[in-house]
Amino acid sequence: MVSKDIRQISVIGSGAMGSQIAMVSALAGFEVYLQDVSEESLQKAEHSLQGHLNRKISKGKLSNKEVENAFSRLHFVTSLEEAVQTTDFVIEAIVEKLDTKRQVFSEVDKIAPEHAIIATNSSTIVSSKIADATNRPDRVCNLHFFNPVLVMELVEVVKGPHTSDETANTAVQLVKEINKVPILLKKEISGFVANRLLGKLTDEAIYLYENGIASFEEIDLAATKALNHPIGPFALMDLTGIDVNYYIYQQRYAETGDKNDKPSKTLTDKYEKGEFGRKTGKGFYDYSK
Repeated sequence: MVSKDIRQISVIGSGAMGSQIAMVSALAGFEVYLQDVSEESLQKAEHSLQGHLNRKISKGKLSNKEVENAFSRLHFVTSLEEAVQTTDFVIEAIVEKLDTKRQVFSEVDKIAPEHAIIATNSSTIVSSKIADATNRPDRVCNLHFFNPVLVMELVEVVKGPHTSDETANTAVQLVKEINKVPILLKKEISGFVANRLLGKLTDEAIYLYENGIASFEEIDLAATKALNHPIGPFALMDLTGIDVNYYIYQQRYAETGDKNDKPSKTLTDKYEKGEFGRKTGKGFYDYSK
């Protein structure tokens, strides 16, 4: 398969990542199916996307016609069969839990056409841990977008030992066609490139906070005002989801067995309280107002 043969894209999971991946694909002219088992989640996704795109219209970045056409190409469905039975490329964007991803990949594999590529958006679970749940391991890879997808340009394409060159090249070309910038990782490594760099910053930020060196607000200020980062590490955890960050550390610990890779006390406390950041209205910062 080559990228010009891709006409339909299916995205599994309608959270912030999945819904925006679906929208950038629809804006690029693809027929897109966004699937989630929860009708309520799909409704929230549609409402959120309308808000994001209305702001882009008001800023002159998109026209009303472009947005109208994109929504006409984007289908919100609860049926996995409806979403993938005629698809060319599947992007899974569900919770960062290996067993759940393997189950989804197995189900998709049974329904999707033989030629379809199945990619995971995971930033920590490499596709070699999932590919054998399918009968098409050569057409499985990681396709990692960054939050918020409507804004962030980079996408990491990760080629596992099972991934064919054709699949990797098709994924790279598709990323370009949805107006993103791809980098190709020729080998699997947990965290990939960007998040391995970010992880070191986050670990140090939490260390400074937990040892009373500075408040999390001041550490964020150091990142934004001294390092010129657009957002500080604590605000970024709130944005991506403290639950997501917690799962990432859990996955890292499961792989390494190094207690230093366990979620920090700070993250664990937030996770156990259900304070996941923007999605719940409270994380390190309070968004209730």
